[in-house]
Amino acid sequence: MTRSSPRADRSRPAPPSTSPAPAASDARSIRRRDSSTRSGSNRDASRAKSERGTEGSFGPAVYRKRTRYSAGAEPGVTRSVALGIDVGTSAAKAVFVDPRARVIASGAAPYPVESPRPGWSQQRAASWWGGVVAAVHEALARAPAGVDVAAVGLSGQMHGCVLVDEGTLAAAPSGAIGALGPVLLWNDQRTGPQCRAIHERVGGRARLVEAVGNAALPGFTLPKLLWLAEHRPQEVARAARLLLPKDFIALQLTGRPATDVGDASGTLLFDARARRWRDDLAELFDLRRGLLPDVLESAQVVGPLTPWAAAALGLRPGTPVAIGSGDNQTAAIGAGVTEPGHALAILGTSGVIYAPSASPRIDLAGQGRVQSGYDGTGRDRPGGWCNTGCMLSAGGALAWARSVLNAPIERLLEEADATPTGADGLLFAPYLTGERCPHADPDLRGGWIGLTSAHGRGHLVRAVLEGVAMSMTQIVELIRAIGVPVESLRVTGGGARSPLWRRILADAVGVPVETPMSQEGSALGAALLGAVAAGMHADVRSASALVGPEDRIDPGPGRDIYADLRPAYDRLYATLKPPSGGAGAEPCP
Repeated sequence: MTRSSPRADRSRPAPPSTSPAPAASDARSIRRRDSSTRSGSNRDASRAKSERGTEGSFGPAVYRKRTRYSAGAEPGVTRSVALGIDVGTSAAKAVFVDPRARVIASGAAPYPVESPRPGWSQQRAASWWGGVVAAVHEALARAPAGVDVAAVGLSGQMHGCVLVDEGTLAAAPSGAIGALGPVLLWNDQRTGPQCRAIHERVGGRARLVEAVGNAALPGFTLPKLLWLAEHRPQEVARAARLLLPKDFIALQLTGRPATDVGDASGTLLFDARARRWRDDLAELFDLRRGLLPDVLESAQVVGPLTPWAAAALGLRPGTPVAIGSGDNQTAAIGAGVTEPGHALAILGTSGVIYAPSASPRIDLAGQGRVQSGYDGTGRDRPGGWCNTGCMLSAGGALAWARSVLNAPIERLLEEADATPTGADGLLFAPYLTGERCPHADPDLRGGWIGLTSAHGRGHLVRAVLEGVAMSMTQIVELIRAIGVPVESLRVTGGGARSPLWRRILADAVGVPVETPMSQEGSALGAALLGAVAAGMHADVRSASALVGPEDRIDPGPGRDIYADLRPAYDRLYATLKPPSGGAGAEPCP
């Protein structure tokens, strides 16, 4: 694969012919930074077009087009940049980031998700590498001439259970590799029985939360590993190492199997407070201790880029690679959210509230509905703590509503904006694929509640937007209940393109809502981790602080309406929960 740009840097090695091919209007005033001084992330027209067709598909009416950043250097002048690679659920992304945290070029390449049964979600690890190769080459083709890639940093979807054998470990430095069977992903829901078994074996849900900071939920890594041991035992028997998705790419890039404290925190096998694997838990579940990889700080170098990987990507051998972290941690870093009091709201397919804290906060009262772990800001010394609540359907709920209503998203959002706050009493429970937070219940189901003949299409859509925002409000309250302040939100993801949804979120939560200068999120955060690892920045927090806000919406009159609606939303769980109560389900207080 070669660069298509006529300005291609001919000193950069071309990839070998054997390189794997890629798997295939807001009435309220919004205070915006002056465009003449803004230095945020930039995308060219083709990138903007592709994003309008992806997650949420919010369309040109609400998409803020960004012009491509020019490096501003004379031809031939070398500029040091960091490469951020994000192994997402649906695509790999690559961004080149300059020392001022500005994205100067980006690329993306999709790969498929397999769902052989309802509730199952899995991928082939080899497709991630194909996507990474294609995304990096696309970014290279768009990059200004003369850029010098001084560092690489990684990010990836969390909790995926990637098993590799000894042969794969041996082959990684010199060729393309794969994993043992399809990888069970973070949104896979098949492991409810294993979650119950884990709680029983350790002596209860609360005891597990005390040990590792989290409860056993279907998305986590240990339940997946136990499912594999039961249903695909030959793979577990052959496995030499358990990795997370971005760690698989680190192995392909450097030949070293390792993970970081952030991703390790989401396995249910790692004591984040003590910063070590729990050998007692590994023994309890009959896991070999050697299966668990070395654990690094997120901004530490896992190794240099091997000659084979460098040739495949068109980069320089020996370039330092930072291990990086999970996509929630890197999204916060890439949005400028690393200090307590500020929180990140991700309106993607799922919805996430992520709030940093200076010290560990464990959700014992809520029995682990708020997930705890490291925030990915460490290098030479440990970083801070992160507290996260993830709802499974956010932008996914809106995408579903658009499909069943069979209308352009721009029209639906216009009709929702013309509908009164509160949707004239129509509520929506966004539990379309079960729920993780605020209610840990994989069997929970959602829907519209209170529907009458007076409600129209605009009510249906506005109720979806409000239902997601009210669930996020419940998550914020759970996080506050463990002593973590949330005084503002910075929102990213496909849903962040909608001024209406941002306004609803500001009113529902009751805090200012900002959008960051860059929407590259996790990939940008990964690049900043790489830059810190290579010495381009002194530390992660100062690098992240370069990513400022682009606009802000303050709470308005709708705040009182949503406060009045809160009790009705709090009662939805009791109304909709299945008779069994789900797997360790707990209502939101």
